[in-house]
Amino acid sequence: AEGWSSIPAGHLLVFSSDYIQIAQCFETMRQRCCRLEQDGQRTREQLARVEAEQAALEVKLKHARKQVEVEIKKRHRVEAELEKQERKLQLVLESLMQDPWGNGVLSKEQWSILNALVSQHLGAALVQGRRPSAVDESCQSLLSHSDISYDHTEDDVVRK
Repeated sequence: AEGWSSIPAGHLLVFSSDYIQIAQCFETMRQRCCRLEQDGQRTREQLARVEAEQAALEVKLKHARKQVEVEIKKRHRVEAELEKQERKLQLVLESLMQDPWGNGVLSKEQWSILNALVSQHLGAALVQGRRPSAVDESCQSLLSHSDISYDHTEDDVVRK
């Protein structure tokens, strides 16, 4: 205490004023640090939410891709079955057209219709350069998002 008594009163005011300014600066910095810490905490929470949403979307995307693969496999099976049925139809038509006996199984009108079917069927295949297919017209439905259903699985649980 004796050290302070030797300092003139005017200097003490300058010292205490400097200390008050330093203390105010420290308080301002402390408040700023608190705000930054709160901002950082909010940002970390937001990041965690976004990461959880991303993980959930990745699971949904994986599931949707798998469903598309299943639908494509189904389509291939249906197309193979269609080709098989078309071959059978072609054989039946050829067999009927080559009836060596012509023993009246088909009437003249039926022969006319059969001829028209055969030429239409073969003509369509030749024009297209491949087999005619009813599946071709429905191809676009595979690309439509509304045709893909989403089944919820245990993978849909949001990670925290």
